[in-house]
Amino acid sequence: MKPVLLIHGSCHGAWCWRNVLPILNKYGDARAIDLPGAGSDKTPIPQITMDHYIEAILDAVTEPTLLVGHSMAGFPIAAAAERAPEKIARLIFVCAYVPRSGLSMIDMRRAAPEQPLREAIETAADRQSYQFRPDMVEAKFYHDCPPGTLGYARPLLTAQAILPQATPITLSDTYARIEKRYIRCTQDQAIPPAYQTVMSQGLVDTVDLHCGHSPFFAQPDALAKHIMR
Repeated sequence: MKPVLLIHGSCHGAWCWRNVLPILNKYGDARAIDLPGAGSDKTPIPQITMDHYIEAILDAVTEPTLLVGHSMAGFPIAAAAERAPEKIARLIFVCAYVPRSGLSMIDMRRAAPEQPLREAIETAADRQSYQFRPDMVEAKFYHDCPPGTLGYARPLLTAQAILPQATPITLSDTYARIEKRYIRCTQDQAIPPAYQTVMSQGLVDTVDLHCGHSPFFAQPDALAKHIMR
């Protein structure tokens, strides 16, 4: 199996892949990293940019790799592939935003027919970051996850820098030529499944997991199988 690098979504960190990594590592080399400002990375919010996300990803890749992005991480993994395609064997989008050239992730989110996360987001007074409301994270992210998931995850959630998500990215034929897979979550309460269907149109390889927005907790074995397939 090609090496695997797992990239988390908004407010999460490498910790969210804890149940998937042991499965993948039975078959090869799999790792997860914290993006700047997430998990144990203490980069100050005002310093975090999309370029910093891209650099963090590419610094962690030394050979052609299966690059997996969850949720908002669809944007930085695509941008990383555009910048260094020789390092990417395949992009795997896990209930993620699939970027369109010239748009930001926030643009993509606003284009969705529904906005299920709007009520769960609290923006900081300085407008540089946001957090998820603690009383809503279970319903939006962990409603179908095993007992104990909420208690583990909620204290680890961090503020999410807005600037990277508000930054449009430019994609060319370089990105278009890279093999891609989309793993759609049909019971997602954060990114509408119907919108995942729209975003994944045109990708040759699309599969479904019948779970919510956190398949790494709800169905780690099935998720790992689709990553390795």
